[in-house]
Amino acid sequence: MTDAPATEPDTAIHEDGSPERLQIDTIRTLAMDAVQKANSGHPGTPMALAPVGHTIWTKFLRYDPAQPDWPNRDRFVLSVGHASMLLYALLYLAGVEEIDADGNKTGKPAMGLDDIEQFRQLSSKTPGHPEYRHTTGVETTTGPLGAGCGNSVGMAIAERWLAARYNRPGFTLFDHDVYVVCGDGDMMEGVSAEAASLAGHLKLSNLCWLYDSNHISIEGATSLAFDEDVGKRFAAYGWNVIHVDDANDVPALTDALQAFRDTDDRPTFIVVHSIIGWGSPKAGSEKAHGEPLGEDNVRKTKEAYGWPADRDFYVPDGVKNAFGKAVADRGGAARSAWQETFARYRTEHGDLAAELDLLLKDKLPEGWDADVPVFPTDAKGLASRDSGGKVLNALSARVPWLLGGSADLSPSTKTDIKGKQSFEADNYGGQNFHFGVREHGMGAVVNGMALSHLRAYGSTFLVFLDYMRAPVRLSAIMELGSVWVYTHDSIGVGEDGPTHQPIEHLATLRAIPGLDTIRPGDANEVAWAWRAAMEHADRPTALIFSRQALPTLDREKFASAEGVMKGGYVLADIDDAEVILIATGSELAMVVDAHEKLAGEGVKSRVVSLPSWYRFELQDKAYRDSVLPPAIKPRLAVEMAGEMGWDRYVGSHGDTVTMSTFGASAPLAKLQDKFGFTVDNIVAKAKKLIAEAKG
Repeated sequence: MTDAPATEPDTAIHEDGSPERLQIDTIRTLAMDAVQKANSGHPGTPMALAPVGHTIWTKFLRYDPAQPDWPNRDRFVLSVGHASMLLYALLYLAGVEEIDADGNKTGKPAMGLDDIEQFRQLSSKTPGHPEYRHTTGVETTTGPLGAGCGNSVGMAIAERWLAARYNRPGFTLFDHDVYVVCGDGDMMEGVSAEAASLAGHLKLSNLCWLYDSNHISIEGATSLAFDEDVGKRFAAYGWNVIHVDDANDVPALTDALQAFRDTDDRPTFIVVHSIIGWGSPKAGSEKAHGEPLGEDNVRKTKEAYGWPADRDFYVPDGVKNAFGKAVADRGGAARSAWQETFARYRTEHGDLAAELDLLLKDKLPEGWDADVPVFPTDAKGLASRDSGGKVLNALSARVPWLLGGSADLSPSTKTDIKGKQSFEADNYGGQNFHFGVREHGMGAVVNGMALSHLRAYGSTFLVFLDYMRAPVRLSAIMELGSVWVYTHDSIGVGEDGPTHQPIEHLATLRAIPGLDTIRPGDANEVAWAWRAAMEHADRPTALIFSRQALPTLDREKFASAEGVMKGGYVLADIDDAEVILIATGSELAMVVDAHEKLAGEGVKSRVVSLPSWYRFELQDKAYRDSVLPPAIKPRLAVEMAGEMGWDRYVGSHGDTVTMSTFGASAPLAKLQDKFGFTVDNIVAKAKKLIAEAKG
């Protein structure tokens, strides 16, 4: 194995008095002190990687601290999110200015020394793991290992797409790079392998991962479970692999990073051999990973560095100014030149400039939904995956930055954009993405694209949500506009059987705070569901579509499908209704048939379409009560999924027709009979509820 652990480096632990070393040791000691004061955190990795962070930021990163949202800035991603103090120290020393959600300066620093002293405390800017939108300068939320690696591939893809669409001869608007610091844990997680494989295939030469090979995990040496040659693995992915034998060797780091900048045909993977907790009594041990060093050890480490042992959060004179100047001089000049270029671009390419203005502000063009089809009444109808594809194509024609793909399933999920090319290494302007059978990687990449202002979507069968729940959850935490298209949404999958028939998955999605899960019941509800997904760039949406055909309801007879925008609405009603029938998705038409059969028997019912619980709960109580009047106790919810959560809407006097077991392999009609999804069963249950209420 060539990724052998580094031995104690020749570089003296004691300070040499150089400005560079002072800055590096300031990063180290700030990390030690912050973790020690919080009595919680991970000091060892920031101590080991301080030279890496310092070299990237002071020598290479094109980043203007005065405008941290400059569109063509290089991205710095700390995939080892537990080492958050490394990033916080870098933001502090760089003098990054804080901006609000609208990009306006607040007049405060993004990171002050007092913020570092409040590390891991409630409402501080320094949470245990970096959080996007919470702290200016944090490009993505990291913590779940591998997530940042996957996001970075999406960021690199976004740069390539933006460059292909907007760069013109003499006008280079996008040419930024993405730097990622990752570790052994990232390399063990499957998502990083999926994302790295895709990045190699796409030859993303604007992407550089710096792998901290310290061979330490929480349980001890990584050799307990992990002994492959990671460099050779990445070479097989098609990456340019470079080894740096000692993380303290700044000239070697500089050469490696310059080699990345000079490489134009593949991504770069720099294996950096480091010693965790460098210079401390716990150096090279798992004890330096996830716990404070201890006051005595902090003191001993500072003494070893030649640092004032009795001074906490000490920043020597000139350190912050020198570090900040190195970053700002390069980044400020690059940003000013970019702004001048964009001003000229606006004159010569006004239409593209106006389009880019909208994109960067997360806004949509006027008339963005003008071509969304209105579907005529059709008893046979079409699968919501089919109507979803038609709506997607109508939207993408007017919103070119609406783009994405599937985990090798676009012919089934209907998410290909007709007439558009594929995004590949020889065509970075394509709108159709082929993520391969890599659901987790796809999710992380889509989030990275969304972090770069693209309206990105990823699709697969609903049952394969199990492979990618982590990035879906992170899209909600980060308040991204990612769109997750899930088809084949129930036992309606039929003959493929229980392995492909989702049961608990809707409850899983609905449980994620901030995620709008919409299961539309006919083609016109699909149209409004896509509108709902597009109207917010700060809210992820899961669109749940069927494999089987759904009747397109007569909207002159029934309420408008625009009710989807409120999450739930009264679809059909009879005065003085005795029972409320609630449904989503493919069961909506079935409930409408039951409603009409009940009416024929003199039983009054109301039909409520409830495609989005999330949106419904955002409505005021008056509206919710108007749809589900508290006085009507008999309520029956019908959904070919698990029962969990429906008690909120049916109450203690209601019932459900839902799934309590896994499905089976059989034609859909047989499955509906077996599990009770029939008009007759719905009618019988509704009558029973009414009788019980009267009794």
